[in-house]
Amino acid sequence: MTATFTELTEVDAVVQQLIAEAGPERVWLFEGDMGVGKTTLIKAICRALGVVSVVQSPTFGLVNEYTTQTGDSVYHFDCYRLRNEAEALDIGLDEYLDSGNYCLIEWPERIASLWPAHYYLIDLTVDPDGIRTVKTALS
Repeated sequence: MTATFTELTEVDAVVQQLIAEAGPERVWLFEGDMGVGKTTLIKAICRALGVVSVVQSPTFGLVNEYTTQTGDSVYHFDCYRLRNEAEALDIGLDEYLDSGNYCLIEWPERIASLWPAHYYLIDLTVDPDGIRTVKTALS
């Protein structure tokens, strides 16, 4: 899938397309440069999933756990500050990935050898005119 948006009001429609395309896949990997809007997109995804917790970047804590209206957990990771993949294993990343809950991971390239066999890859870019492009792939 490839989708574009320029206004934040358009992001919810893109999110609905992402959710439909991902189907039952719960591990979502978000690639893109700093400031491209990964966290903004994840906030919209969490809204669509019914998260009732405050959604913010887990930059310093590495992982935030959010709760949905139905009591399910959604995990949001930011791997930017990881020094190595061992740090991800130390927080139990493999257990999160095996939980069956949504795992939304920013900067996944920092833990590439730990990716599960199946995941939903979302690549977000922005051009000089502010048009954001979302490209996806299911693995």
